[in-house]
Amino acid sequence: MKKSILVFGLLLAMASCDKAADQKDFKTAYVDTSKLLEEYTEAKDIEEKYKSKGEEMGKQLEAEVVRFRSEAAAFQKNAQTYGPQWAQQKGAELQQKEQELSYAQQAILRQLQEESGKEMDSLVKDVKKFIKEYGKEKGYNYIYGTGDAATVLYAKEEYDITNEVVKLLNEKYKSSSSADKKEEKAEAKADSTKK
Repeated sequence: MKKSILVFGLLLAMASCDKAADQKDFKTAYVDTSKLLEEYTEAKDIEEKYKSKGEEMGKQLEAEVVRFRSEAAAFQKNAQTYGPQWAQQKGAELQQKEQELSYAQQAILRQLQEESGKEMDSLVKDVKKFIKEYGKEKGYNYIYGTGDAATVLYAKEEYDITNEVVKLLNEKYKSSSSADKKEEKAEAKADSTKK
């Protein structure tokens, strides 16, 4: 009986040594996806692009709103002068214009959300592809994502590779942006020489 316990103990010790060796080869890390999107230059550029576009589209709509407000103020001044029938007709016209302005505002918001959503989806797809390639290159078994859509409830900070990934993504984006700008300048120069 003692021999069987001793043999079992030796087998258990050997098995645990094998697992310890396997665990040393196991490499894992995580990326804080919220921080990544906050600090990634391309994500910031997309956000700024649609913020500016929204402000520009809003200015156009604002001119319509100002015009509507002046018509509404004129309506209030003239309602008693022109009588109830005129006031009823003009009031219905103003309600129609107000509703059209509301629809226009909603359409602008929907358009901006749709366009920015497509760009952000594309960005997220590219980031996932980058992280996958990064993980293969660096020999990781797993790279987890944390942040708003947390898939990791706890991780030691030593496994956080967010800053490194952000740095590499920003370098990649900067170099591709520089290449795109050089290409645009070359095309513009070629166009100007043709004229």
